[in-house]
Formats: sequence, C-alpha cells, structure tokens
Amino acid sequence: MQSDIDIAKNAKMLPIADVGKKLGLTGDDLELYGKYKAKISAAAIKREGKKPFGRLILVTAINPTPAGEGKTTMSVGLGEALARIGKNAIITLREPSLGPVFGMKGGAAGGGYAQVVPMEDINLHFTGDMHAVTAANNLLCAVIDNHIQQGNALRLDPRRVVFGRVMDMNDRVLRSVVVGLGGKPNGMPREDRFMITVASEIMAVLCLASDISDLKERFGDITVGYTYDGEPVKCRELKVHGAMAALMKDAVLPNLVQTLENTPCLIHGGPFANIAHGCNSLIATKLALSLADYTVTEAGFGADLGAEKFLNIVCPKIGKTPDCVVLVATVRALKYNGGVKKADLGFENVKAVKEGLKNLLAHIRNLKSFGVNTVVVLNHFHKDTEDETAQIRALCESEGVPMVISRAFEKGGAGSEELARAVVDLCEKPSDFSHTYDEEDTTKVKIEKIAKNIYGASEVVFSTGAQRMLSEIKRRGLDTLPVCMAKTQYSLSDDPEKLGRPEGFAITVKEIVPKTGAGFIVVLTGDIMTMPGLPKLPAAENIDIDENMEISGLF
Repeated sequence: MQSDIDIAKNAKMLPIADVGKKLGLTGDDLELYGKYKAKISAAAIKREGKKPFGRLILVTAINPTPAGEGKTTMSVGLGEALARIGKNAIITLREPSLGPVFGMKGGAAGGGYAQVVPMEDINLHFTGDMHAVTAANNLLCAVIDNHIQQGNALRLDPRRVVFGRVMDMNDRVLRSVVVGLGGKPNGMPREDRFMITVASEIMAVLCLASDISDLKERFGDITVGYTYDGEPVKCRELKVHGAMAALMKDAVLPNLVQTLENTPCLIHGGPFANIAHGCNSLIATKLALSLADYTVTEAGFGADLGAEKFLNIVCPKIGKTPDCVVLVATVRALKYNGGVKKADLGFENVKAVKEGLKNLLAHIRNLKSFGVNTVVVLNHFHKDTEDETAQIRALCESEGVPMVISRAFEKGGAGSEELARAVVDLCEKPSDFSHTYDEEDTTKVKIEKIAKNIYGASEVVFSTGAQRMLSEIKRRGLDTLPVCMAKTQYSLSDDPEKLGRPEGFAITVKEIVPKTGAGFIVVLTGDIMTMPGLPKLPAAENIDIDENMEISGLF
C-alpha cells in the first residue's frame, strides 16, 4: 500500500479554474495561488450568497483514540461518492495546524484514496491564513504592552491582561512566560502566556464572522483585559482593530482545492475542537451551501465536542441545521474504548467491541437529543472481522439508526457510495431539531446542561475563580452568549483515562473566559491545555525534503 503522500503526488489534479467551473465560478471569481489553489473573491461570495441553500451534512465521530478514526477521510470519501452518484457536491474542511502536523497527529488532509490535494501545501503553509491569524493576534499583544509602556491612559491593569500571544506550533515551554524583562526600555514586566494559533480568539472570529466588516467589528469587541477598577478594556479602545483586519484581508477569503477525484473542496479556518469550537469558517460553509446541492462539513474530534459546538454555536449563525449527521466509528476505536491496548487492536476481540459500544451508544443518543437524522458509518480496516462488525450493526438496529460500511481509504469515492445513498435518503426525511440549552439560560445552567446531558456527568464543580467569573458574566450581561467547552477529546469526561462510557463522574470547571469578539464563553475543564506540547517522538523527525524539493514523511 502506498503512503498517503505518495498517493497524493500521483494525483491527476485539474487546474483549479476548472474545478471552479464545476461550481459555476469563472476565472474572475478566483484569486490564484499557483495552479492548484485559489481563494474565492469577496465579490463572488457576495453574489453567490444570494442563492438558496442546498443540503447540509455534518460528519462527526466517536471519541478519538491513538489509532485514529479517519473522520476527514470519511468526509472526503463521502463528498466524492456523492459526486459519483450524480449529485452536485462540495466539501468544507478546516485548515491543518502546524502543531499536530509536526507533533503527534500528522497531516489532516484525509488519507489513502480519499484526500484533498495538493496535500503537502495544505498541511504546511497553504495560502498563509494561519500566519495572518498569528500576526493579527500578536499585533494586538504588541499594542497592549506598548500602551502600558506609553503612559497607560486606559489604566489597564498589567496583572489582568487576558489576551495572550500565539504561535502555530506545539511548544509547552511557552505556556507561562514573563515579558518585559531587561529594564524600562523593554516595557513593564508582567506574566504572559502563549496559546496555539488555532485556539486563539482571532481564529474563532475568523471562523464566525460573516464578512470583513463583521470581522473588524468583532476584533473591536475583544476583551483584552481589565482596568484597576475591574472594568473591561476592549480592543476598540486601543484603536488597532482596523489594522488587524487589514492583515486579514486575504485570510478572510475561503480556499478552493480539490480531492483526488477532482471534487471541489473549500478549506478555511482551523480551530481545534477540544480547546476551541472546532468547525471551519461560517463564510466557507454558507458559500458552499449556495454553490452546491450537497455540502459535507466536518466538526473536530468526537460528537461531544465538535458536533455539540457546531449544533449549539454555529448552526444559529448559519441559519440552518444539518439535514443529516454522519457518525464515524471504527472497530479499532471501539476495542480501544473496550480496554484493548493499541498494540493489540489488530486482533479479533468481540468482547472488547461489545464493551466499547457503550461509547458509540452515548454519541448516538446525544445526536438523537438534538433531533437530527443520523447514520453510523464504519470506517473499514482490513483486519476487521465479521463477528466484530455484526456487534456494531446489531446496536445500530436496536437504536433505529442505519449503519453502513465505508472503504473510502482504499477505494476513494467508490468505497462510500452506499454511505452517499444513505445520506441522500436521510436528507429527505424531516427532523425536529432542538438545542442542548436555551439562550435565556444562565452560563452556569448552560455548562451544567452540556456536562450532564451530553457528557453524562453527575455534577459540575466550579473553582473559586470560575464562580467569580460567573458573577462577572452576569453583571456584564453576557449570559445570553453560548458556551464553548474546552475538554479532553479522549473521554466523555474531563479525564482522558476514563474511556468508554464513564458514569458517576464530576466535571471540574477551572476557568471561564468570556470571548466577546468571538461571541461565546470559553469554559476550561480538567487539565486541558491551550498550548499543546510535542510527544517524545514528534512527527517532525520523519519529515524531510530532498534536493529536488520533494517532501517526504508527512504521512
């Protein structure tokens, strides 16, 4: 079997202008980044946005494991399969972060024969969007410290600056830093921190803004810190939100690429789902819905994170809920959740599959609680056995949820045609959508409803600092904002070691941070970190380039 990067290098790509033609876009609608990548112009976005929406398909998964579930692969394969059965389809994905590319997870452009290309470009610098987000974020940080140095007219308390610096790389030593050392010319010494770029509020704003004007307004609304009297200071008061938006003038436009089978794909924005809201940009998703009859979009990590946030935070802003949700599972992941070690996942273990099905069941029932039409897709691996697969099918039948097997990794779109037909069928069925919480609920109640109704927690424990912030949120009239939970992706609880379907656990809320530019409240639980670290053997050790500029080791 060829590696992902070898398969991608042998792809017969179309000029990106020809891919655009499939969507009704002309050469004037595209801003080319070489032969195979382009941004879609603001004029085209405005024009196409007047068209009615097509069908929306959300791809999510059970809790991820070190074995990998292939959610992006399934998204790409489904988009290709829809095209193969004659549907006008498009895929919308997030941009990969350099952190996991060089860290543990590796690239994020799909796998096998269900990939988006050019794979190397997408996984590395792509069109520079990540760098623009980083630059805009750190411009604001520089202006904050300069304002304090130059007299501090806003009386911003250096001890209560809440807007931190970012970089798009896993670097644990930057989680807590001290800036301004070296004497008065270097600014006022204070504690600061770095987050990974994809967890930043700037990234969230990019992905939730409707256009460049809305982006600039949201930048202005960002809370950067608090005065000595405890009142919030907004970015707008520092008069830098316009410059930040100027840095983002290209990054705000979605990127058009293609799959191995030349199916159009928009890749734009890249928030993580464990520490951010985990969905591609609102601009790209709405544009895709206007350009095609079927839009396949993906939410990060398990349905308890990315899907929950897509349904509770993003859908109200799109003005549409999914016509169908695809829940990805693998035999390997179910065995892992059933207690099997990673090294032993290739051996048949029906008992472990049965135990791991508790995790799949929890996600099925959570999606049912939203009232969305759901299909379970089993991402097939060659060591899966009939007896193991039969256990999964029996559970789905008992829950009244269709289940299909996909071989997208080995066959591309041809391996997902059964899934495509099931999706088309479900898209025609009515649904009765409802949110996990009401807008009028307090922030505390919203957190408790997610923790108890989605995660299965028995109680929620708030730290002293979190309790103070709940009072501050109420005082400032921010209770109407949705909540964005930051939690480990590996478990339904806030403890990554509690696999399967844990019960009787408490969710610990250690910190609550209003993100007034993004328009949601971030809730940090357990030991979640907003700046990941590298593993003992980072993926970067396997990545190389030769004298012919050929990259290897991305996958």
